[in-house]
Amino acid sequence: MSFTIHGVGVSAGIAIGHSRLISHALLEVAHYQIVPDLVAEEVLRFEDAVQSVKQDLVDIRRGLSKTAPAEMGAFIDTHLMILADSSLSETPKKIIRSESCNAEWALKQQLDSIVAQFEEIEDDYLRERKSDVVQVVERVIKALLGHPNQPALAEQESGMILVAHDLSPADAIQFKQHQFAAFITDVGGATSHTAILARSLNIPSIVALQHARNLIRDGELIIVDGQQGVVIVDPDKDTLAEYRLRQEQWELEQQKLKRIKQTPAVTLDGAAVELHANIEIPSDVAQTWASGATGIGLYRTEFLFMNRRDWPSEEEQFDAYRRVVEAMKGLPVTIRTLDIGADKQFDTNTIRTSTNPALGLRAIRFCLSEPQIFHAQLRAIYRASHYGQIKLLIPMLCTLSELRQTLLAIERVKDSLRADNIPFDATLPIGGMIEIPAAAIGAEAFAKHLDFLSIGTNDLIQYTLAIDRTDDTVAYLHNPLHPAVLQLVELTIRAANKAGKPVSVCGEMAGDIKLTRMLLGFGLRQFSMHPAHILAVKRQVLNTDLPKLEKQIRSILASQEPDKTEKLLAKLNA
Repeated sequence: MSFTIHGVGVSAGIAIGHSRLISHALLEVAHYQIVPDLVAEEVLRFEDAVQSVKQDLVDIRRGLSKTAPAEMGAFIDTHLMILADSSLSETPKKIIRSESCNAEWALKQQLDSIVAQFEEIEDDYLRERKSDVVQVVERVIKALLGHPNQPALAEQESGMILVAHDLSPADAIQFKQHQFAAFITDVGGATSHTAILARSLNIPSIVALQHARNLIRDGELIIVDGQQGVVIVDPDKDTLAEYRLRQEQWELEQQKLKRIKQTPAVTLDGAAVELHANIEIPSDVAQTWASGATGIGLYRTEFLFMNRRDWPSEEEQFDAYRRVVEAMKGLPVTIRTLDIGADKQFDTNTIRTSTNPALGLRAIRFCLSEPQIFHAQLRAIYRASHYGQIKLLIPMLCTLSELRQTLLAIERVKDSLRADNIPFDATLPIGGMIEIPAAAIGAEAFAKHLDFLSIGTNDLIQYTLAIDRTDDTVAYLHNPLHPAVLQLVELTIRAANKAGKPVSVCGEMAGDIKLTRMLLGFGLRQFSMHPAHILAVKRQVLNTDLPKLEKQIRSILASQEPDKTEKLLAKLNA
């Protein structure tokens, strides 16, 4: 019987193939007591499993081909680092000894404790790092249960679709040795490592399907529409024929898009537009070049601070920033300062709690409260500015007082570098993220004191509509076309243009081709998005005649109903 499942599409494209179910070891964990005389042996069994998984990951790392996406090695390194952390390698042994329980159960209890801490995180990217911990634990439990982490796929036909509760980057790398069309998972989000890997491989993928693995049978014919986030199980003849045609059209479109990679992004009436890439890790630079991006509009620095108990040194940060700047060969690199806070602490001895982390001590508030950490990061960024074109971006600004404190901190950094005779770009542009309604309303004042503005639409929508974008029960309210959101975005763009300062959009709205013409009509001339979206957005830019949009843009801004706005937007894109 044919049926459809809806999830979150994280990598576009259409795949048609037979399902291959991947086991979920966490569901198989049982709890049983170990007699006192065998506890030491159980601890040894756990240690052997950890060592076995470590060796597996090291072997995978060594076996990567030179043509493999750079993200692959970085993800394996992250999993090795998680595996080595004492919270996973040592704490379960203490649980085994204190509770006289089996190793699988001890590890599962420790995992539940870690996951509970991650659930408190507000930031999407940081919160989804819990999936990496779960994936590492899954591998260890498979080793304890005697399940191989390398599935026997040799007898499977090419073009299969992997169906899993979750899929680690390490698993995906191993599966890459075989031909497969797509993968779908019950859990995950748009910023999970597995999603990032899927985009780097250009594999159609859907996550957050909830119960797909339980509903789909092994070997069943399924269709994966990564653009719409839809899985069709056991399609009928007509549906199958329709999607085969769509698949051919999609592949043809992707080939056509590659032809405009070197074409400057200029509207039909001659307005030049900058299309920049968002990156999370230094190895993302390879995909940035492949997309034809003209710079990096948002370099998130949080990856340096994740999966560790200590803060990264100034030298470690400097090395990471310099590598990206040098790899971009003179193109601009906008580095955002650390965006963590009350919802994510790295020193377990000084954990702060917040009843509402989204409104707590995060981003620039956190950095100003931790001057030593902020000072080290700013020094690293300014030192790296000697090797290329860097722009500094301050997240979550709310008041001019915060900005003044930040600028003073920057001046102290400059003085310290001069005292140490370290070269840096003293004229490095400083910008602010507009992601709080108060900052959008006061954008004109911020524009006077900053060199550029960047609109973080993900948080701006959250704070404007008073919804927690991490809460599934209100996720349907997250609407970029809400009149209040559009008015704040347009207000910010207008304020920056009036002050003669560059302004960009770096949230998910920037990569949505349905919104490209509207944002151009608002006056936006710089977009920053995931590299995978750049060519499609460029095509929209190339086919846009700005003078013809003026009347429709006024109608969109005057609309007070999202449904009406959606119709106006469809007309704008017709």
